[in-house]
Formats: sequence, structure tokens, C-alpha cells
Amino acid sequence: MLLTRGVGLATRTLRRLGSTLAFVEGQGGNITVASLAGLTAASQIRNTISVLVAGSNANSIASQLPKDVVSKVFIAEDPSFDHNAAELITPLVSQVFRDHNFTHFVTPASTVGKNILPRLAAVLDRQPISEITAVKDASTFVRPIYAGNALQTVQTTEPQVLVSVRGTSFEPVKLEGSAAPPVESVTLKEVPASIAEFVNEQLLTSDKPDLGSATRVVSGGRGLKSKENFDSLLNPLADKLGAAIGASRAAVDLGFVDNSLQVGQTGKVVAPELYIAVGLSGAIQHLAGMKDSKTIVAINKDEDAPIFSVADIGLVGDIFEVVPELTEKL
Repeated sequence: MLLTRGVGLATRTLRRLGSTLAFVEGQGGNITVASLAGLTAASQIRNTISVLVAGSNANSIASQLPKDVVSKVFIAEDPSFDHNAAELITPLVSQVFRDHNFTHFVTPASTVGKNILPRLAAVLDRQPISEITAVKDASTFVRPIYAGNALQTVQTTEPQVLVSVRGTSFEPVKLEGSAAPPVESVTLKEVPASIAEFVNEQLLTSDKPDLGSATRVVSGGRGLKSKENFDSLLNPLADKLGAAIGASRAAVDLGFVDNSLQVGQTGKVVAPELYIAVGLSGAIQHLAGMKDSKTIVAINKDEDAPIFSVADIGLVGDIFEVVPELTEKL
């Protein structure tokens, strides 16, 4: 009885006094799609939402946020935050979160968010809830388990709730039609003595859409046999469709493409309108990253390949014959 009553009291307190701090990432001067999806999730918690933006473009990012969704923006306009190093970002998030007594923290389940969330949880001594796909109420969330084969509903009784959001499960917030919210500048009061140092970064440049936000994706697997085949078969098809390129872990491990294009449990999670899987067997780790796609097309010579179990359209055939013909007919 005490436990049940405690849960009820905690939930009612969160609903009555709740306030959410959302971390928003910028990329190339624009808000990432994953961050906009995170704001949608934050709005479903039904608290007032404040946003934290860090980096030399913080003011520019803040001006894009809609006032009808965000009540206030904290900006830390400092180039030391440009690379989203968790060793610096986490103390900043913790400082703002504590100083303003927020009850909820929301971040995209991006590479940056996955780096920040457990560190913040350790600092605050709270249990984080990762990669939520639905919001039931201020203390109850749904998240995938067993590589996405089951959904778990989790309720927390903690007074401070820390979650990361799977961006493909929420529609991004619309940016147009609303004035920018008020801003407040913040600085890190105590710069930590970090054991990590930014050296450099090598960014993959491409004329194709970003994999994480593309509405069409063409993915290749081990069945393509070589990098040359991967490029010569998939690039023309992707260009015809205006699609992003993705790959299985096997294709990445074999050096066909950069690991930033990996789709799956240990790569990116995507949910485009159209997902074409070429020469992909459909290992459970890969399915976890793409099975929420609206329409899945599988092309494989093995009619028993697991990929066909999730495909809306399946074509059994030699990919080296089928794909060029498909590309030609588009």
C-alpha cells in the first residue's frame, strides 16, 4: 500500500510542479531533426519546456525555436562546446538543471545524447530511461527491449526524470509560424579538469540526404561482395530515388562504407517512408534499426532470408541483375 501510494503521490507531484529542460543540438547552423523530435516528446510530458543550446552558434539556433513550444532558452555561446564533448556539456547541463530545479531532462538518443545522459544520471544519482518511443504521462514511458522485439512500459517514482528520445518515434516540431522565445545566457561556473582533449574530426561529406532524416534509404549488405559493387549498384539507384545510403554492420566491417552509414542496433535507427534492402540477410541487429520504416523493399537471392519477414515487398533474384534493371526503369 505504501509503495502504491508513493507512486501516486510522486506522479501527481510531477504533473503539478513539473518543468522540463530539453537539450537541443545544432548541426551546420540548424537544429537537428532528432532534437526537434525530442521537443515533441518533451511537449507530451505536458510541462513547461526550457531548452539548453551550447556552442558558437547558440544564438542562431535559439532564434529558430518556436515560442509556442518553448518558454525559454538557455544559451551558452562558447566555442569550447562546439564539438559537444560530454566532459564539458554534462557539467553545463547539470548546472542549469540544478540551478532552476527542473524535474525532467530530455535529450535526443543521438551519439551526443547517449554520451550525456548516463553521465548526468551519475552526477544526479538518478536512474535514466533511454530511447523512449512513447510518453504515457510525466512518469511513465515506453521503450524497446530485446533489440526492438518487445516494448516495455516503465514508470519511475524518482523526483527527477532523465530520458533520451528515439527520434524516429516522434514527429519533429514545426519551426515556422511562431516568434522566438526569450533567452538567458549561461556560463559554466567551474570548468572541469578534463582528461579528454579534442584533437580533430573527419566528417563524411556527401551529396546525398542525411541518413538519419532521409525519407528514402537504400541499404546494402554483405551480398554485394565488394566496395566497388556496393558503389556501382547502390549509388545510381539512390541518386534516382533521391535517397540516402545505408549499410549493414557486415558491410561496414568489410570496408564497403564508412561506419557512419551503419543501420541497426549499434548504428543508426531510421524510419523512412521507403527502405530498400539490397543483399541484406536481415540479422536481428539490423532489423532493430529499420523495421519501423513505412515501406520495406527487400531484394535477395535467398528466399529464406529473414529480411523478407519484415518486408512489404520482396523480390527474390540476383541483385547484380535486378538492381541495374530497377535503376534503369525508374
